[in-house]
Amino acid sequence: MTLQTAGSGALVIILIMAVVTLVTRWGGVFAMSFVPISRRTEQFISAMSGSVLVALLTPMAVNGDNGARLAFLATAVTMLLVKKPLPAITAGIVAVALFRHLA
Repeated sequence: MTLQTAGSGALVIILIMAVVTLVTRWGGVFAMSFVPISRRTEQFISAMSGSVLVALLTPMAVNGDNGARLAFLATAVTMLLVKKPLPAITAGIVAVALFRHLA
């Protein structure tokens, strides 16, 4: 099956992606409604955000250019210092943007 990106094909692709995103998010909330939230569950959920961040960035750092490696380093250092994923992601984006702008 192929969808043309000319005309309304792009809109169809965006709508399909939006529906899939909503179903996965609502499905996660629905599934978690059956899980009792204990201290251990909270720790697991907190650790997942960091592990997902590392899983996304490591292949880019290994296969990418020096900008990607700098972004990985900035993200890792910020994550270790602040222990929050959003500032770490921001630091990585700013580091690679500055590197590519100045290089």
